Amino acid sequence: MSPDHPPGLDLDRLRGLLERERPGLVNGPLSGRLIEGGRSNLTYAISDGTSKWVVRRPPLGHVLATAHDMKREHRVISALHPTAVPVPRPVLLCEDEKVLGAPFYVMEFVEGTPYRTADQLAALGPERTRGAVLNLVDTLVELHAVDPAEVGLGDFGRPEGFLDRQLRRWGKQLDASRNRELAGIDELHAALGRELPVSPAATVVHGDYRLDNVLIGAVSDPQGNEADRGADEIKAILDWEMSTLGDPLTDLGLLVMYSKPLGLPDSPVSTTATAPGHPAPEELIERYAARSGRDVSAVSWYTAFAWFKLAVILEGIHYRYTLGQTVGRGFDRIGDLVPVFIEHGLTTLQEG
Repeated sequence: MSPDHPPGLDLDRLRGLLERERPGLVNGPLSGRLIEGGRSNLTYAISDGTSKWVVRRPPLGHVLATAHDMKREHRVISALHPTAVPVPRPVLLCEDEKVLGAPFYVMEFVEGTPYRTADQLAALGPERTRGAVLNLVDTLVELHAVDPAEVGLGDFGRPEGFLDRQLRRWGKQLDASRNRELAGIDELHAALGRELPVSPAATVVHGDYRLDNVLIGAVSDPQGNEADRGADEIKAILDWEMSTLGDPLTDLGLLVMYSKPLGLPDSPVSTTATAPGHPAPEELIERYAARSGRDVSAVSWYTAFAWFKLAVILEGIHYRYTLGQTVGRGFDRIGDLVPVFIEHGLTTLQEG
């Protein structure tokens, strides 16, 4: 931990707030560091030398408050924490921008590993890799089994017309990033619109559910001791900024998409699908169907939609790169990925 104040995190003001609002929680000066890997909101690990917590806040200089809604993230983990869904324990929500310059919240620090690449996952070995990915499916089933009304999330979103709104939203995102011809993207968007499935009953959806948005660690016994070093469990689901009430199969479709190999060596966008022991997409679908009881016959639509959504996101990154607004390693290759995602989407939809 660096004793310096990371950008966007005034540790003295934060400590003062915690001492006022949660007396006895902090036992000494705070240190902090930015946790790398976040896509949008900033995440910091902080410590008083004895205990650790996490702070989540919007990016520096953010404009669209609705895209970085700390109150919404805090609300959903607060609602889910008493359930079987593993989320960090919420500590405090602060909407006073005078403290850190933006609304933020504090939650417990959960020990665990986010596996972002096949090479990282391969270190677990085939058996543990298989178990970890199947646990990812089982945990998604747990999330979708929560009754939103029972946990105070009955008004967390607008389920009616959810898929249609999602398609229109991402179509507008695409239009905002158009500066080159992209063969097949409009064809994919139109085909998705023509074949819109009927959604099952709405649930809480995560919106970005994949392996590197969860923390994985060794299974613990009821006393908190590591029970079996050969087994792993989902310790916490993170990054709830896109969560809402909607069609649960959108989460499944995204998980299936990330379980398919891209076939692109050294890609700046990776999946863990090629790790030895990683279950095939078909097994993930079957496991979800068996454990949730939901009809998954339209899963190819949801998977194709996931390919389309990621294509739009990547095209937006490429567009900003061409304008000189995004710099860093790998951004120069993002544009080459977009046609690959479009082709996967079209093929998935056509093959059904």
